[in-house]
Amino acid sequence: MTDLLAGKNGLVFGVANHRSIAWAIAEAAHRHGARVGVSYFGARLERRVKPLAAQIEAPLCVPCDVGDDAALDACFAAAAEAFDGRLDFVVHAVAFADRDDLLGRFADTSRAGHALAMDVSAYSLAAMARRAEPLMAAGGSLLTLTYYGAEKVVPGYNVMGVAKAALEAGLRYLAADLGPAGIRVNAISAGPIKTLAAAGIPGFRRMLSEAGDIAPLRRTVDQAEVADAALFLLSDMARGVTGEVLHVDAGQNIMGCPPVPR
Repeated sequence: MTDLLAGKNGLVFGVANHRSIAWAIAEAAHRHGARVGVSYFGARLERRVKPLAAQIEAPLCVPCDVGDDAALDACFAAAAEAFDGRLDFVVHAVAFADRDDLLGRFADTSRAGHALAMDVSAYSLAAMARRAEPLMAAGGSLLTLTYYGAEKVVPGYNVMGVAKAALEAGLRYLAADLGPAGIRVNAISAGPIKTLAAAGIPGFRRMLSEAGDIAPLRRTVDQAEVADAALFLLSDMARGVTGEVLHVDAGQNIMGCPPVPR
């Protein structure tokens, strides 16, 4: 198998456990020749993430609250030291909304809850990009994760859908800003996948069970399929691709309504 990321250095934010999409991407990048550092949120996840980091011989495994500028500064400073001042890719796989703001109506979202979801889920991509840019003197790739709820109303997704819509708009502006430096910015819109983060979405089990019936491929996708798409977008094979949202959802996003039985 070709080592798509041979010789590249990368930093993956948002690893939570062995089922997280961020971990699938980190593991696939390592398998394809990259040196990969990982970041996670909070001491509670440390015992889960550190053994995973050891599996890929990660030169960096640090906690980072992406809503804290000082924490981001420290994380990127550590990355600069671990990777001799050069990063080739950064994966932004972080999002958060208060559970109370995922219940009921979007119209009832609290002001503080709206600001929190936007800060962690959308603004943090720009915050990472600003810190990654000096380490990507030879160009690079930023990749984030989004969801169909940014495009259409998904009951129960509420303020997170609005934050993901802002994230998708933001990546296009970042692609325009960073393009002259040879830095590409893209997103993967994955179909519903059973992860720790997804467990907090009301009605997720129903969403997951119905997705396979709606999608043209008549199934859901898994972490490995998202990771394979990420390999493409992070690699030189996608050197002409920026500002794009790639759907990896078995085609669910193209359907206007469930298939009609024949």
